Amino acid sequence: MPRLAAALDQINRTVGATVRWLALVMVLVQFGAVILRYVYGISFIFLNESVLYMHAALFMLGAGYTLLVDGHVRVDIFYERLPVRRRALVNVLGAALFLLPSTLMIAWFSWPSVRNSWAVLEGAISVGGIPASFLLKSLIPAFCGLLAIQGLACLLRDIALWRGGAEAA
Repeated sequence: MPRLAAALDQINRTVGATVRWLALVMVLVQFGAVILRYVYGISFIFLNESVLYMHAALFMLGAGYTLLVDGHVRVDIFYERLPVRRRALVNVLGAALFLLPSTLMIAWFSWPSVRNSWAVLEGAISVGGIPASFLLKSLIPAFCGLLAIQGLACLLRDIALWRGGAEAA
């Protein structure tokens, strides 16, 4: 199980290493848009929309990587005090009862909208914007898939940890 979990981790590690560059590109494009608008009085809707697209892609595609590096916010008062195997059990239950079913439900209910958007190649959000809303909507199932992959990797690792202790994981 740990070998499969490591292989699944690699998917989100690769995606995370790729999409993190969007943060830099997004800052540069936003900076350029601000300079154009306030210094030269020129504004382009597609430029502003591109920041929206990059922001969405960064967060939706980076969610699995964030789970991989345990970067999601936790509000716990008991979890940190639990022994390692108990924490693994809490993680197994959380992944099996909440994370994986949630990602499946989001994917299931968003799919008709994504499919319809692709069927008509849905255009821009605003007049003069990027004519590719279908790509923006496609981030939803991608988010679900990457988060489910990482959730499965965490589940496998936590099952091994719960069953056999730290040596097994």
